[in-house]
Amino acid sequence: MTWEEIFNQERQKEYFKNLQLFLDQEYQNKNIFPPKNKIFNAFDLTPFEQIKVVILGQDPYHGKDQAQGLAFSTPEHIKNPPSMVNILKEIKQEFDCESSCSNGDLTPWAKSGVLLINTILTVEESKPKSHSKKGWEIFTDTIIKTISDYKQNVIFLLWGNPSISKAKLIDKSKHFILTAPHPSPLSAFRGFFGSDCFKQTNEILKTLNKDTIKW
Repeated sequence: MTWEEIFNQERQKEYFKNLQLFLDQEYQNKNIFPPKNKIFNAFDLTPFEQIKVVILGQDPYHGKDQAQGLAFSTPEHIKNPPSMVNILKEIKQEFDCESSCSNGDLTPWAKSGVLLINTILTVEESKPKSHSKKGWEIFTDTIIKTISDYKQNVIFLLWGNPSISKAKLIDKSKHFILTAPHPSPLSAFRGFFGSDCFKQTNEILKTLNKDTIKW
């Protein structure tokens, strides 16, 4: 299985054609993030056969220049948003050193086999979840289910209730699911901090004789 095969299947479906028409109009008339050429950046950087870990976010950052098609990630010249700050704090707490991506650009993770996807892949400026229920959820549910069906021993990091609700799409007999509250300031203190999710992921990778992630 490859991303190209999955994308080609989905493009034939009515929901995806409608989503495409919606996006064409949105990008023409409004400020939409990420840039059109970065919508599928996560898939470009993490080939299907290389997936070791999936981190599932909700929808892209809705501030100017923040979103780059990777969940939680921002370009290095952008100030780290609050969720990213908390992710970096947790990594420092777990490993007693700074993250390899302390500038907030998670491209190195993506290239190491960490698929960083949101459940919704686009957003209008300053309007969180503005592109919900337009078809993205059908697409990303298909992505999660296909990974579950066609791969083995993938570690899914599900943060926050919307992400945790996707656990039903994953075959728990073949994969690992680590859940925690979302790293946003609203919920990080309810259990994201101290979750040891990055350390746990590396421990699982070691037992599978796979290279660990340089978080």
